[in-house]
Amino acid sequence: MLKRALAVLAATLALSFATSEGNAMEKLTVMMSGGFSLAYRQVLPEFERDTGITVATLSGASQGTGPKTIKSQLESGTEVDVVILSKEGLGELIAMGRIATGSAVELASVPLGAAVRQGSPKPDVSSVDALKRALLSARLVALPASTSGIFLKDEIFPKLAIADKVTSKLFARGIESTTALAAGEADLAIGPVSELVNQPGIELVGALPDDVQLVQVFKAAIVGTTHRSEQAKRLIEFLASDQTTTAIKSSGMQPLGNRRTQ
Repeated sequence: MLKRALAVLAATLALSFATSEGNAMEKLTVMMSGGFSLAYRQVLPEFERDTGITVATLSGASQGTGPKTIKSQLESGTEVDVVILSKEGLGELIAMGRIATGSAVELASVPLGAAVRQGSPKPDVSSVDALKRALLSARLVALPASTSGIFLKDEIFPKLAIADKVTSKLFARGIESTTALAAGEADLAIGPVSELVNQPGIELVGALPDDVQLVQVFKAAIVGTTHRSEQAKRLIEFLASDQTTTAIKSSGMQPLGNRRTQ
């Protein structure tokens, strides 16, 4: 009887271990920047429900310095299967050899826009001259310390000859810049439109003029160290499919379809 009981226990433990191993393979970890997050969070429950794959989502900036960037977190050993970020940030990761060859897929594009605190007067930003006046009149302009903020600080402010005249602050993440705006710390926030819509306490003013515009492309790619390549591929294919079109458009972005670019 004892031998039989031990045999049953061993079989049960083996089955339990095998099941847990199988479940472990049906999990993914995604690290993403803010630009695509609104659409992503709308559609992720559908992917998890249809596939049985559980997704843990981490946050990081596409570019910049400091520990909150996706690059820094990967360098520090954070285990990630899929990254979603601006094409500029992804280019840095590819150059570092951290992305699986041929896995990068374009998901959506989004222009830069301006936002104000909810209820505040909306300045005119429809022309370069009007935008320049709005920037100079703001007590503080909040910018993400990532792709869009780098572009504005390094290219647009010097181009408009206001680099030493506009008062601006780079925040580690886009959500931090919009939070500062909602709290009244800043008068104006500039960033991807998808980070300025459906955010508490702020209102979108509009997109920046074409002459000072950066239309950002957000991409998804598989991290080279993953052991879950097939699950990662399924997620990226889903995010690039027609099933996400409505969510992408409602977040102020334009879907780009399943275009591989690496």
